Amino acid sequence: MSQFRFAPIALLLAAIGLNMAPALVGVVGVAHAEAMRPELGKPLQEAQGMMKNKKYKEALAKIREADAVGNKTPAEVVMIERMRASAAASSGDTATAMRSYEAVVESGKLPAGEQLKYIQQVIDIAYRNRDYAKTIQWINRYQKDGGTDPAMQSLLVQTYYLNGSYALALKEVQATVRAEEKSGRAPTEEQLQLLANCASKTGDKVGYANAMEKLVAYYPKKDYWAQLLNRVQAKPGFSDRLSLDVYRLKLAVGQLTSTNDYMEMSQLALQSGFPAEAVKIIDQAYKSGAMGTGTDAARHQRLRDLANKSAAENLKESTQSEAEAAQSKDGTGMVNLGYAYVTAGKFDKGIPLMEQGIRKGDLKRPDDAKLHMGIAYLLAGKKGPAVQTFRTVQGTDGTADLARYWVMQSNRPIS
Repeated sequence: MSQFRFAPIALLLAAIGLNMAPALVGVVGVAHAEAMRPELGKPLQEAQGMMKNKKYKEALAKIREADAVGNKTPAEVVMIERMRASAAASSGDTATAMRSYEAVVESGKLPAGEQLKYIQQVIDIAYRNRDYAKTIQWINRYQKDGGTDPAMQSLLVQTYYLNGSYALALKEVQATVRAEEKSGRAPTEEQLQLLANCASKTGDKVGYANAMEKLVAYYPKKDYWAQLLNRVQAKPGFSDRLSLDVYRLKLAVGQLTSTNDYMEMSQLALQSGFPAEAVKIIDQAYKSGAMGTGTDAARHQRLRDLANKSAAENLKESTQSEAEAAQSKDGTGMVNLGYAYVTAGKFDKGIPLMEQGIRKGDLKRPDDAKLHMGIAYLLAGKKGPAVQTFRTVQGTDGTADLARYWVMQSNRPIS
C-alpha cells in the first residue's frame, strides 16, 4: 500500500501561527506597573536590551541574576520565566525555553488568550524536538483550555501518526474528514492521504479503500486512480469476468499505457464479442506508439487484422443477430448487441436496443447490463441518465464498485 508525504513541518507550524521566539511586549512597562524591586528590575531591563541586540546568552545570564533574588512574588516569577523563555528560544536552548514556557502556563497568571499562545510555544518546541508524547499532551491541553485553531487538530493527527499511535490518528482524522464533509467543505488532500495511511497502518482494508475513493473523488489524480483500480481487482469476491470492464475504466481515466495492457484489453474485447471496441483500442495503441513497433510489430499487426476482419463480419451479421436477440426469452442478447453497436459509435441504434433488453428482463447478469447501460449513456454524452443508471447497480462481485467509480470519473476531470 502506498505511503504519502506529510506537509512540511515549517508550513504546518506556520499554519497554526507558531514561532520559536515570540516578541516580549511591554516587559519593562509591566515591571514598572508591578512596582518591581530594583534588584529585579535592573537586571531584567538590561536583559531586555541585550535581547534587542540579539545577545541572547548574555541576556540569559542577566535573567539568572534576577532569578537569584529571594522572596520573589508570583508575578515576579512569571516575568522572569517569560523573559527566560523568549531569550532561550532565540538562543536555541530549547530545553530551557520549554521549562520556562511550561512554568508560565502553569502559573495561571496569564489571560486566556495569552495562555493559549504560550501553550502553542510549548507545542512548537516539543514537536520540533520530536517529543511526540509531550506534543500530544499539550495539544490536548490547548483544546481543553478552549483553543479552536483547526490546524492544531491537523497537527494532533500527524503527531499521533508519527508517534506510532495509528488507531488514535485514524479515529481523529476520520472525525475531521466527517466534519469537513458535513460542513460542505472538501477535506484537504493531506487529510485524506493521512486517512489512507492510518487505515493502511491499522490493517483497515475497508477504511483504506474508502480513503482512496475520497482521494479520487476530491483530487482525481492518475496515481490515485491507479491505486484504486488495482485495489478493486484484488478485492475478495471480485469477478474475473469484469477484467474488461476494469480496462474500460482504466482507458477512460488515462491508466492504459503499456503494450501488454492494450494487447490484453483488445483480446478481451474480441473474446467478449465486441470487435469494434477492439479495433478502437488497437488504433489508439498504434497512435500512441504502444503497438506497431519493436520486435512484436508483426504480432500486433496480426491482432489488428483479426480485429478489423471480425468487426466487418459482425457488421454483416448484425441484422440476423437483432432478429435472434428479439426472439430470445430474455433481454441479454439485446443488451449485448446494443452495447456492440455503442462500441462502434452507433449510439442511436445501440442505446435503444440496450434499453429494450433491460425492460425485457430475465437477464442472466442484470448488474452487468446496468453497468454497461451506464457506460453507454456516458459514451453518448448523456451524463444524467448514466449516473442514474450507475446508482442502481448493486452487485457485490465488483460491479457496484465499478459503477461507483464511473460516477466519480464522470464528475471530475483527471489531473
